[in-house]
Amino acid sequence: MIAMDQTAAGSMPAASIENAIYPRPQEISDSDSGFILDSQVRIILPPAASGEDVFLARSLAHELSDWFNIQIKTERSDTLPANVRCIVMGSIQNPLVSHCCKQQRLDTEKLNPGPEGYILQSSRDLVLVAGSDNRGAFYGMQSLRQLIYKDGDGALIRGVRIRDWPDKPFRGIYLYLPGRKNVPFFKRFIRDYMALYKYNTLIMEMGASMRLESHPELNSGWVQFARDCNYSCRNYPPGPFHGLQQNSSHQDTGDGGFLEKEEVAELARWIKQNQIELIPEIASFTHSYYLLAGHRDLAAIPENKWPDIYCASNPKSYELVFEVYDEYIDLLQPRMIHIGHDELFLPVDGSPRCADKNIGELFGEDVKQIHDHLSARGIKSALWADMLLESVRGHGLQKNVAADGWTYYTPGGMTPDQVERLIPKDCLLFNWFWGDQSDSSDSAHQEMNEATLDKMGFQQVYGNFDTTIKNYEIRKQRSTLLGGAPSAWFATNEFGFGKELMSDFLGCSSILWTGKSLNRRDHLLRVQSMIPAIRMRLSGIVPPSQTETLILPLDISSKFNLGDDSTALGTSLPSAVVGNIKHNDIPFELRSVNNRHSVIVGTNGSQPSSLPRSVTGIPIGASPTSLIFLHAAVRPAANRESFRLMWDQEDTADLLGWYEVAYEDGFVTTIPIRYGVNLLESNWQQRIIADDGHQRTYCYGADAVDMGGTAENRTTFFAYEWTNPRLGKVIDEIHLKGTTGFRGASSEFNNDWGPVIPSNGVILKAISMVQKRG
Repeated sequence: MIAMDQTAAGSMPAASIENAIYPRPQEISDSDSGFILDSQVRIILPPAASGEDVFLARSLAHELSDWFNIQIKTERSDTLPANVRCIVMGSIQNPLVSHCCKQQRLDTEKLNPGPEGYILQSSRDLVLVAGSDNRGAFYGMQSLRQLIYKDGDGALIRGVRIRDWPDKPFRGIYLYLPGRKNVPFFKRFIRDYMALYKYNTLIMEMGASMRLESHPELNSGWVQFARDCNYSCRNYPPGPFHGLQQNSSHQDTGDGGFLEKEEVAELARWIKQNQIELIPEIASFTHSYYLLAGHRDLAAIPENKWPDIYCASNPKSYELVFEVYDEYIDLLQPRMIHIGHDELFLPVDGSPRCADKNIGELFGEDVKQIHDHLSARGIKSALWADMLLESVRGHGLQKNVAADGWTYYTPGGMTPDQVERLIPKDCLLFNWFWGDQSDSSDSAHQEMNEATLDKMGFQQVYGNFDTTIKNYEIRKQRSTLLGGAPSAWFATNEFGFGKELMSDFLGCSSILWTGKSLNRRDHLLRVQSMIPAIRMRLSGIVPPSQTETLILPLDISSKFNLGDDSTALGTSLPSAVVGNIKHNDIPFELRSVNNRHSVIVGTNGSQPSSLPRSVTGIPIGASPTSLIFLHAAVRPAANRESFRLMWDQEDTADLLGWYEVAYEDGFVTTIPIRYGVNLLESNWQQRIIADDGHQRTYCYGADAVDMGGTAENRTTFFAYEWTNPRLGKVIDEIHLKGTTGFRGASSEFNNDWGPVIPSNGVILKAISMVQKRG
């Protein structure tokens, strides 16, 4: 059994009913008593249960076995057995669900609570999940998962009455097809994150990251392209025409490789059974590196080493595009395909066949051809909408000057007449320019673009959605706005998703489900409280501290060098906190010896620092199962987006130092200390109160431990657990060292490192040890 945070998957009751489930249900209240979970409980299905109802029963049984060590059986019956505590789940088409609703006098039908809506009631003897439809029943089960909490050696389901439904019908996430090594993470992300927090759509960029039997040269070309970008340490391809910076390469789609068709089919099946619609994004016209790496003869700019835009005046371009589309369609059978078409920055002067053509016409004709091909197969089209608006792209051709002095022109937006004539109205538009497009904070200006798309007669969703949107509760009332989708513009993996996307992904699920904007400070505190359970689910790893009871604080006071009289970097350092504390049953012993209470080392950066570069010989003298470091940074650092360093993703989080773990046999291994990955600054809560910083102001890899203080001046350290990779081997000592001259990611869109980071420091307050079993 493991302990888990109730807000994500349940080990203890939430502090209030408002925090019991995420996103918060539309209507929720406590009932009289909880439901005891043990082996006597039965999940009851009707004799002719649907496949969806069977899946719900199986999923809940797996949840209880995997996370709570409780095995319950499923039985089929026309009626509820007497004197048995029962769980009944399904849509209102399930006869047992319908019977229980009538018995409980619950008003439930297809339009009440409505599409994807559900009722959930749990009491002493019965747990009922009644969905308006199959998706509603599925989301009711997701809420039920969050109500389960550990109680001694058993578990309980909190007693509640819930009536719930989503505010918006389109709740998506945009990401890349994973590479093979990240497929297990991807499947956990679908089941234990997207489904759990009620997302219903996945827009997945494919490129040539699936084996294409019709065009194997695309797979080969894609791999060569990705290697060239990564091994030359570039986010953008080398050797462009006239030194122009080409557009985003997305070279980490599929981790720069490709999956077999059977593997992609299995992912599609997994997505579908979790009630998520898959919309493959198969880019065309722009971002077409994957098509042109094996077909440079079709490039609009033949001189580019790695062309990104095909020639829309060449009929052979469409032979290639349609054959690739058809191969994906035959496998995935999607209802909609996202055709890309964003960021057309074609230097029209350099395109042999296009220089004398109207680019707005060419763009619109390209969309129309692809739309009609898909429509003939019963498939709808979606596309990014920037080229449809002159307010976003400008009027007419845009004059530019290359670094070598060459003057050229790039396309502005299509004219309203071109949009009306050429872009079919049944295309779903992704509006990624919903934010303020100028220095103005006027909400009317921010809404101008979506109002224009509305007037043009299109349905739209907010693409690249995030929680910073202004005036949402008014803007959402536009009937043509179906919802939104935040995006991950880098490889699908736990490291990047964890360190920078948890806050936005969670926040967007809340906004789209509840229809309500977020308070940033409250949201970030909530996210940090949810992180421990989310981390366990997404990693698939239960840390030793959650399964073992022999956890001992270690005495590291002999190496303390920080006291209340210490100053460094012009920053107020934490004061002494002494005594024994516990965090999630992990004890820490906080000491003060000779007016010293912590170990501190400096990160020597762009400013001088008087802090020591290293502290060696921190004693361990044991063979632990894991070590838990209670530490914090002296000041804030940077955790930049992973797409800033596609060839070196981990260094997008500032490396402040590292622990050297020295074993008694002489072997040494290291533990990187990265900002936002395994610590934040000790006055982290003050920065949130001040509303300073980005939504990435949380720590994925470590738990926040409140060390006390006033409401305006609290101290927070971060408990980071490291599992010993050499179980049974004795660790002699730990050395704590700071980096010197570290350069992480640039904040610009370029192929360079950022500047040397500001000087900082790492404060180690305590270490505790999970002992090996006797």
